[in-house]
Amino acid sequence: MSILHAGPHRISLAEPVLMGIVNVTPDSFSDGGCLAGPRAAIDHALRLHDAGAAILDVGGESTRPGAAPVPLDEELQRVLPVVDALAQRGHVVSIDTRKPEVMRAAVAAGAAMVNDVAALQAPGALETVAASPAAVCLMHMQGAPQTMQQAPHYADVVEEVKTFLAARVAAAAQAGIDRARLVVDPGFGFGKTLEHNLELLRKLDGLLALGLPILAGMSRKAMLGALTGRPVGEREFAGVAAHLMAVARGARIVRVHNVAAMRDALAIWKAVEGRSRQDGS
Repeated sequence: MSILHAGPHRISLAEPVLMGIVNVTPDSFSDGGCLAGPRAAIDHALRLHDAGAAILDVGGESTRPGAAPVPLDEELQRVLPVVDALAQRGHVVSIDTRKPEVMRAAVAAGAAMVNDVAALQAPGALETVAASPAAVCLMHMQGAPQTMQQAPHYADVVEEVKTFLAARVAAAAQAGIDRARLVVDPGFGFGKTLEHNLELLRKLDGLLALGLPILAGMSRKAMLGALTGRPVGEREFAGVAAHLMAVARGARIVRVHNVAAMRDALAIWKAVEGRSRQDGS
């Protein structure tokens, strides 16, 4: 669990690592259209790396609530130049996609990780990742982006998310994907009400029973706006607080827009926690 195998890279998860968000989309919920073209996206990704991102997560299709699907060719045109340029520089690149065709092309272009909100449920997705050396993040989502926030319902959100992820982990193992390549994500905001999200965050350490690294991604999401009243562009402080709580409950990868802010917060957290362990407290 402490070393993630991602293509040619070996990423230590002994301490939390940061995944920087690179949305090459016109309609993502917080930064759609900000990176208009590969050059802007590459430059942004390089800044995220310099700020402390160990993984650069490149996405060409928005999965915000109500988002429309993007045609395959368009998604490929958006992401492949970015993936290729970053991989050639030696960076750890993750491809954020649900499409096996995009996964395959991105890995061929140098992506070392697949970040799939559908947990490899699309036909051919399991086989595509199994045939590659890439790591994969399996995320829980109730429903689809177009409808997931209309009426999410759970009897026990933590247990249902854990059961789903355990089933997807088993499917990945059966397909031949080594556990050293697996990460799980509870999917904050994906088919969940505010209370569902809060319950998942309160009991995030319950997912540690899966024996795999946990990725937490709450950056700028609606749950933070509901709690603070802040618009999407003013939720960084709330995001830092939420992600620190996730780290305290076992998250080892934190997916954020503002890498520098999260890096500084983690530096304080690690200093305090390290001293606490040394003191035996």
